[in-house]
Amino acid sequence: MKSKKSLLLYIFLVIGIFILVNILANRFFFRIDLTQDQRYTLSQATKDILNELEGPITITAYFSKGLPPNIAKTRQDFKDLLTEYASRAKGNIVYEFINPNKDEQIEQKALQSGISPVVINVREKNQSVQKKAYLGAVLKYAEKSEVIPFMQPGAAMEYALSSSIKKLISVDKPLVGFIQGHGEPTTSEFQQVMASLGVLYTVEGINITDSTYLPKYKTLALIAPSDSIPEGHFNMLDDYLANGGNLVVAINRVEGNFSQAMGRGLSTGLETWLEKKGVKVDNSFVVDASCGSVSVRQQQGIFTFNTQIEFPYFPVVSKFAKHPITQGLETVILQFASPISFVGDTTLDYLPLLYSSEKSGTQSPPVYFNIQKKWGEADFPLSNLTLGALLEGKISGSNNARMVVIGDGDFAVNGQGNNAQQLQPDNINLLVNSIDWLSDDTGLIELRTKGITSRPLAQIEDGTKKLLKWLNLLLPIILIIIYGLFRIGRNRRIREKRKQEDYNI
Repeated sequence: MKSKKSLLLYIFLVIGIFILVNILANRFFFRIDLTQDQRYTLSQATKDILNELEGPITITAYFSKGLPPNIAKTRQDFKDLLTEYASRAKGNIVYEFINPNKDEQIEQKALQSGISPVVINVREKNQSVQKKAYLGAVLKYAEKSEVIPFMQPGAAMEYALSSSIKKLISVDKPLVGFIQGHGEPTTSEFQQVMASLGVLYTVEGINITDSTYLPKYKTLALIAPSDSIPEGHFNMLDDYLANGGNLVVAINRVEGNFSQAMGRGLSTGLETWLEKKGVKVDNSFVVDASCGSVSVRQQQGIFTFNTQIEFPYFPVVSKFAKHPITQGLETVILQFASPISFVGDTTLDYLPLLYSSEKSGTQSPPVYFNIQKKWGEADFPLSNLTLGALLEGKISGSNNARMVVIGDGDFAVNGQGNNAQQLQPDNINLLVNSIDWLSDDTGLIELRTKGITSRPLAQIEDGTKKLLKWLNLLLPIILIIIYGLFRIGRNRRIREKRKQEDYNI
């Protein structure tokens, strides 16, 4: 009877503890972040932005319910993030979650607010059906509003939310200028870059004239010029840097022509100007065993089809220096890149940012592209070639200036019209991070890549592959044999003990 009472007391005690823990969890939200990149921990930049709030921000999250688990997780992650924001903002973050799918009027309101639905396949009653899913939010502050149209699962959620809040509370956004007039792509050819930069900056295209006032721009970008640049324009850039300006340069030292199947060198005068500053961009093509591919049309009989063929002139960069510009980057694909080296003196600080793989090389123009070529080890005798770098110090004049140089001018250009293409996120992040680091003092740069992008498997040697293959095959068999021998030995000892006269059952 006593044991029965003790059991009941124990059960009620456990139930009481569970209830108490749930009450405390609802009143005091916290979680332990064990992820490698601290994905669920608020950054100092976010904390600073929340501390700046002088009034409440209302967030209406339009998230559908009944979605597949991998997408539904985005809703829970966003809700947890908002809970942390509200806790940190001391009442200045107010939020609610609404399911637009349950009411047509609510759905129309979400659409009118700028929330973009996506169509996904959902398994219902043993069949696949298409369903509209909403994963967006509307933020309102005083008379201003900002929309997050679609929260991509696995994307940098904290950056999207913090940058939207920053945009709402900012009065004047810094100016960023994209230099034009020397064959550079127009701002309309940087759709993805402009979408990212437009959150925190006012971006303008600049045609340099004698009356252009460059110091008003926080950062200038000189991307892929293809025509000769007048000496007067270089003098104006010198003056800009002499006043402590910031400059991003993405240069095409070589270019490829697929219609002629050849590549040649390119000279605009920019390479000479850079070399005087201490950065030399070689007149050569980088080739890399870790590379992207091109689509080649082939015909077999009456059939025509496209085949993806690896193209070493498109190096895939996955090795980066430890720096805010490259933090979180995983894969950047360059096209017809050139190696960079430092030729300045000790008064300047030079930091390589991007490297080629362990198997890379260079080729001097002119180069003829042979898609059918069988590339071997001898074609890649070099390693860790610098493809992007940072230069700091008295680059021109007595004031400290900063300049980022990338040995490929087209890595972040979408193009326009029928030739426009969607680039992978890290190509965009590299350029935007560079401008962010040069321009922004909020620290939001560290959040842009705080998400899940591609994580390619590490390449291993053929010998290692064979070792792992046989180890995977033989190790379980060996372990079973060892266990069997152990069992045989143990059973033999037990039988011998039983044969002894003094053995007791």
